[in-house]
Amino acid sequence: MNTRTRVLTGTALVVALGAGTFGAVSASAATGAVPAAAPAKKGDDRNLTTSSHLTVDAATRAAQAALRAAEKENQKVTVAVVDRNGNTVVTLRGDGAGPQSYESAQRKAFTAVSWNAPTSVLVGRLAQTPNLKDIPGTLFLAGGAPVQAKGAPVAGIGVAGAPSGDLDEKFAKAGVDSLTR
Repeated sequence: MNTRTRVLTGTALVVALGAGTFGAVSASAATGAVPAAAPAKKGDDRNLTTSSHLTVDAATRAAQAALRAAEKENQKVTVAVVDRNGNTVVTLRGDGAGPQSYESAQRKAFTAVSWNAPTSVLVGRLAQTPNLKDIPGTLFLAGGAPVQAKGAPVAGIGVAGAPSGDLDEKFAKAGVDSLTR
């Protein structure tokens, strides 16, 4: 056999063995061969945590309020709302908003909820700790605001696309404020 034939035959053998192993594992899981975790006893919640999150409806209303505030000032922005864990709940891209604004809005929202502070405040912290900017998913530019419940962060709102971060943050705060009406 030539080298190419040997390589192709070996690859086919590896794929076949892998498929057989996967099928055996899948079959075992389907037949219940893997024991399920024991159910927690009633009242035994020491292994659980509870956190608050905005509903999709509340996140949408906040994003719409931020977008309306920007539109009143003829600004073309994108608004993102992330949950406490930094997962995007809703993103609204306003008519004419730049392509860079989508990711920037999400990253500003993530940064605000992660540190429970407006991103304009966090920009100042970079002077003391410049490597903060190296944390994946963050963006230390004004335009993000945390949403709080009892002082704890439950979401973040990020706005991007206005000519200044101060305007972006003003619109993000309009979204936060809409939740308390």
